[in-house]
Amino acid sequence: MLDPSKSKVDGLAFLGLSLARRSEVGHPESETHQEAFDLNQVLDRDYEFIFSTNDDGWLVGGGEPGPPKTYKIAAKDSAHVEIMRIGTYVKEWGGVPEEDIIKVMTSGEILIPQIEALPTAVIPNPDKPPELEIRFDMEPEILDFDDMESPLPINWQLRFLHNQLFKTFIFPSRFCPGAFHSTILRKAEFRSKEHEQKYFAKCDEAIQGWRMEGPLPLNTVPRSLEGKPIESSETNQSGIWLFVDRENPTHFFAPNFLPPYDTPEKRKIILDVLREEWDEKTLSWKPCGLGSMTKKKEVTPEEGEDGVSAILKRMEESTDPLRKQLEMAIGNAAQEAMWHVKVGADVLCGDGNIFRQAMKKGAQESE
Repeated sequence: MLDPSKSKVDGLAFLGLSLARRSEVGHPESETHQEAFDLNQVLDRDYEFIFSTNDDGWLVGGGEPGPPKTYKIAAKDSAHVEIMRIGTYVKEWGGVPEEDIIKVMTSGEILIPQIEALPTAVIPNPDKPPELEIRFDMEPEILDFDDMESPLPINWQLRFLHNQLFKTFIFPSRFCPGAFHSTILRKAEFRSKEHEQKYFAKCDEAIQGWRMEGPLPLNTVPRSLEGKPIESSETNQSGIWLFVDRENPTHFFAPNFLPPYDTPEKRKIILDVLREEWDEKTLSWKPCGLGSMTKKKEVTPEEGEDGVSAILKRMEESTDPLRKQLEMAIGNAAQEAMWHVKVGADVLCGDGNIFRQAMKKGAQESE
């Protein structure tokens, strides 16, 4: 949160994506906002692997139908990905008035691309018991900003929107809950470690199937500002929603920054926005790859608690024209140092002939 001391009342309003989709096994009042991904493929509705959850049950894949089909709280599908948490529409509480958000989002100030998304993983979060999350990570995380012709990363549109929103809206309750994800279940307790492994293997299989299809548009139905279907000849309709809470999207903002994205002008706009990454820990902008949105691998004791070595390893993957020269210089210096060590050892051992031969050879090589 940008300034907790000035955020007086917590709230659930946000700008984000809707992954809601009606299903025969879900709540009958669920709406369909996307048909790209059937999230039931990563659920365990028969509780083959999962022993218990919180009372919400499955939040996605059509939601929970309630008794007598299931004995969880009946609720509509609320699958979503938060891009910017607003909290409330009350400025005095630390939020932003709804009319101010709508004014900016419809002005063209925020470039809204055609959003084509791809689930990249299903993971447990650190909670005990954990929430289960479908991740929508940007891949690769480190970009070559000098190569204007390299393919744009998977899910680049989410970071592109996020960065613009965070640059435009400055208010106390502004927040983004970690990496882009959709929570599918809370307090997941598995029947055993073996069942847990089998569940995630099932999820990996679904993810691989989606990866083979590649990123897909979410909303494909032309919609009004109020989110109601309308007639339109424009085919690019995968935009962003304004939610008052996860079950209630109220406004839809269609794309205004349309494909193709391979022209020099558009590629420059995109890469300029992606160069920075917000860091929630320091509440500041950092170079792409060093903020809180980039996945961090587990750090070994040798790498240190701050994970500097892990970060450097990722940064090596980006283009650095001086890196190879530096590696060569270090290699040459190491070889020279080893030569001096060997010569010194020979001298200490009293082998003058070896020393003289080494000096003669060194002089010849220097010529």
